[in-house]
Amino acid sequence: MAEIAELLKHRILLLDGAMGTSIHQFELTENDFGGEKYAGCNEYLVITRPDVISRIHEGYLEAGSDIIETNTFAGSSITLAEFGLGDISYEINKTAAKLAKKCALKFSTNEKPRFVAGAIGPTNKTISVTGNITFGELEESYYTQAKALMDGGADILLVETIFDTLNAKAALSAIQKLFADTGKKMPIMLSATIERNGAMLAGQDVESFYTSIEHIKPLAVGMNCAVGPDLIRDHLRALAGIAKTNTFCYPNAGLPLEDGTFPLNPKEFAGLMKEFIGHGWANLIGGCCGTTKEHIYELSRIISYGKIRQIPKISRTACSGTEALIVNEDIRPVIVGERMNVIGSRKFKELVCNEQFEIAAEIGRSQVKGGAQVLDVCLANPDRDELNDTKNFFGIVTRKVKAPLMIDSTDPNVIEAALQRTQGKCIINSVNFEDGLERCEQVLPLVKKYGAAIIFGTIDEDKQQAMATTVEKKIAIAKRAYDYLTSEWAISPEDIIFDTLVFPVATGDVKYADSAKVTIEAIKRIKEELPMARTILGVSNVSFGLPPQGREVLNSVYLYHATKAGLDFAIVNSEKLMRYPSISEEEKRLAEDLLLDRVNDPITPFVEFYRGKKAQIADVKALPLNERLSSYIIDGRKEGLIEDLNEALKKNKPLEIINGPLMAGMDTVGKLFNENKLIVSEVLQSAESMKAAVSHLEKFMEKSDDKKKGKIVLATVKGDVHDIGKNLLDIILTNNGYEVINLGIKVPPETLIDAYHKHKPNIIGLSGLLVKSALMMVDTAEDFNSAGLKLPVLVGGAALSEKFTATKIATSYNGIIAYSKDAMSGLALVNQIISNHSSFEKKNFERQEQLRNGHVSLKKEPETMAASGGSQIEYAKILKPRDFNEHVFEDYDLREIFNFVNGQALYCTHLGLKGNYNDLMKSRDEKALKLTEQVEEIKKYIIQNKLMMPKAIYRFFECNSSRNSIVVYEDGHASEMLEFPRQNGKDSLCAADFIAPVEAGKDTIGLFAASCGEGIVEKSRELRENGEYLKSHIIQILAIEAAEAFAAIIYGKMRQDLGIANQGIKLQYGYPECPELEGQKNLFKLLKPERINVHLTESLMMEPEASISGMVFYHPQARHFKL
Repeated sequence: MAEIAELLKHRILLLDGAMGTSIHQFELTENDFGGEKYAGCNEYLVITRPDVISRIHEGYLEAGSDIIETNTFAGSSITLAEFGLGDISYEINKTAAKLAKKCALKFSTNEKPRFVAGAIGPTNKTISVTGNITFGELEESYYTQAKALMDGGADILLVETIFDTLNAKAALSAIQKLFADTGKKMPIMLSATIERNGAMLAGQDVESFYTSIEHIKPLAVGMNCAVGPDLIRDHLRALAGIAKTNTFCYPNAGLPLEDGTFPLNPKEFAGLMKEFIGHGWANLIGGCCGTTKEHIYELSRIISYGKIRQIPKISRTACSGTEALIVNEDIRPVIVGERMNVIGSRKFKELVCNEQFEIAAEIGRSQVKGGAQVLDVCLANPDRDELNDTKNFFGIVTRKVKAPLMIDSTDPNVIEAALQRTQGKCIINSVNFEDGLERCEQVLPLVKKYGAAIIFGTIDEDKQQAMATTVEKKIAIAKRAYDYLTSEWAISPEDIIFDTLVFPVATGDVKYADSAKVTIEAIKRIKEELPMARTILGVSNVSFGLPPQGREVLNSVYLYHATKAGLDFAIVNSEKLMRYPSISEEEKRLAEDLLLDRVNDPITPFVEFYRGKKAQIADVKALPLNERLSSYIIDGRKEGLIEDLNEALKKNKPLEIINGPLMAGMDTVGKLFNENKLIVSEVLQSAESMKAAVSHLEKFMEKSDDKKKGKIVLATVKGDVHDIGKNLLDIILTNNGYEVINLGIKVPPETLIDAYHKHKPNIIGLSGLLVKSALMMVDTAEDFNSAGLKLPVLVGGAALSEKFTATKIATSYNGIIAYSKDAMSGLALVNQIISNHSSFEKKNFERQEQLRNGHVSLKKEPETMAASGGSQIEYAKILKPRDFNEHVFEDYDLREIFNFVNGQALYCTHLGLKGNYNDLMKSRDEKALKLTEQVEEIKKYIIQNKLMMPKAIYRFFECNSSRNSIVVYEDGHASEMLEFPRQNGKDSLCAADFIAPVEAGKDTIGLFAASCGEGIVEKSRELRENGEYLKSHIIQILAIEAAEAFAAIIYGKMRQDLGIANQGIKLQYGYPECPELEGQKNLFKLLKPERINVHLTESLMMEPEASISGMVFYHPQARHFKL
């Protein structure tokens, strides 16, 4: 509706408050709801007590609401089905809309028109989290609800309390279909629910959420529920900075108290909300749970003080998984992992063919750890059903990795199936003009419907030479495609990615002799002539057919030249990409002769050079010791590092080594990165080497025995994971007599403010590598000011400059903001601030004032690069269980266990059905139905004859971590030590990290064992001997899966004992985090599963076979990982 959009340009609009809270105030009885069966179904009140709902609407309108919501939050047929009302979903929603519209019209005037938002909630099922519903089922339900709201007179469709973006996409798909079917359109508003951990329940943060739904061009996008204004503040500010539409929020009246009430009264609530509109962060405001008409009245009194938010005119290329990836010069080229491809990876192909989708998805996780920022997925195996594999794989891989996905397929049905299983904004690979517009017209509607970026190959209809091989033709096709995509399909230029095509340069075909050079020139021209579009290359194609050692070199040199020309995305195996600076000059010359077509016959000398030998790498051992130490950092190597550090320690102190050759290496890394000779993943590898070096040297540093000089809080700012510089400063400060509280990475302002109140530090230090981190420091300084902080703040990082600090950060804060160019400068600054605060403040202010006035000539300092290091685990809240006693279960209810058995694992993995079990049952597949019937009969047989007697035991123990081990206590004394391996790579995780160290106080670990196998082997053998082979097999498999299900039930009970719901993990020996079975010995000594007839064999296997044992870690940061 144009009227609402126009109003939003001129004033802030006011939403209403909570419907549920208001209904609760009426103290309704079961009769008001239409009887016991419908008690609690608030939506049904529009039928049974419309007078109550009208009074609530009118109360909010009297309080000043411009927009009221219909009483249809849980009005989908899916949710109403819980009350047996699913069939009358349309009637309920239409009645609710008519009711609200009648109230709105009663209060509407020319000066203050009132509007109705048709509320569409998330339903009680979710695709990404529980997986108990399909995209199509949700879409159908949402369609009915949206149509009813439209027919009832709603002015806006509000999809709210979104905790799974896939559910929201199903709603948006339904709404788009409704608009197409009816020829009518309505404004759409979208509201996400961000939990206290800064993410939605399904994992996305506000930036990745907006990136995923931006394509729909909603009237407004915002947040509601879960938290109060204080905890929604930072997310709203972030959203306001990126959203190219109106923004809004309607938070709860604080976090709920133990009695279910909310703490913020109307004036307190309005006081917090006033800041949002004062900063111009929101175009609409209102209230959610716990807010009433009194809260809305108080908002109406402050709304005139608000600043009209101006929608930013920004251009950005973005894609997302559960985390957003913004493509800019900071990270170019974006590395696209190529190993999840059945055509190019034999290992991945075999895993998919064996339907080992969980393990196949781990390849994606390892690629991300190796530096990939986007993951290409290709399942186009002609010997398999690509569509079915897509349905099975995408739901798994999206839970395994946070990175955006690239859907690599030529089948529109496959592409759509993938999009229906992906929360984020994908990249589709690809379309072209080879078949005219046919393929485009099949795929581009999916881009518009689901939101995606699109790769366009420079290929046209030319029957003789479809793939462009000249610069002119590549540019001509790119321009034609650009006009077609932007004009005919209204696709944003930022979402267009051109593939200028890579051909093998060593085929001997004259036609392709200069193809690498031509492609590089085409990239450069596209960046000049179509600057908002992006470019991509499958880099390794260029070296096809060459010796393996030479391929690595040629790929690296080609990537360097393509990046210089402006390449944005590179499809490569980042784990095998050779570092450009490590390539000898002779090899570079040979590679460039071939790539740039500089000499006659460049192929022969290149091939001869690599025939039978590896690429030349400089002999590092021949270098002087200090140069060798620098080279470890520059090359991102660790082999030999510790030995050389020990050699250096014979003559130098640890800090001298750090500030000498190691920092010199980091300086070189920074320069190479700025010259495009290193990519981001290589910088991170260098950071890992630096971290390893510093960690080793720390052991030899002399700790100050003096009384602590002061207390410092350090943190990497929100949105940045790089912490090498911060951690280095931590070590230096600690070893110079300071107490350091290191908050880790991605730390939001509110956490820093809480840390200030908790620890009372003398100084706070902020670090960040990225350009956006510098801007985040400005926001953080503003938040410190708002919170009344005045302590000195130290800032540093690769993207920061002394001038930016003076002009942007220091002007946002009332206290000292001091710029530190490196870790040692940080120590000097801290010493000065602590020893002579007022003198330092005066000199710092004077210098910054000169910088702001342009009176200081800045000497350019060598740049240093920060990068991510190990895991940062916080132990803020240690949980205790209800007791530390043994809990034993004997002869547990098999019916409950069978209900928990994983159908996919039972029927498909073990019993041989092909495909997705749920899909097979829905389609009434004959084999699936028959097998299910057989299994159900055997279940009855087992229960009636008591063949399976489930037993379990669990117990909690007090414990503490010590490096890679957990010390477990019994009766207050150390009893056993559980040891775990530590992960290689930047996270450097170990299971022991999830348990608090001694200094944090005694922590808790849970141990359990569950079995459904007693007597099963014997019974199975008896059946087999009687010729009942299928029954014998099914009973054995049922026992194994029942044990898994029973373990899940016990895990749930242990979580209840700890008072938690959705946090923590259970680990089992023999699995990735703790692969060695040796640990079972100590687990059995502590837990004594022999009580339930579960024993450990000499080979450390459990008997009976259908038994599970494990450990429960409750820490909120605990997660599964691969060594």
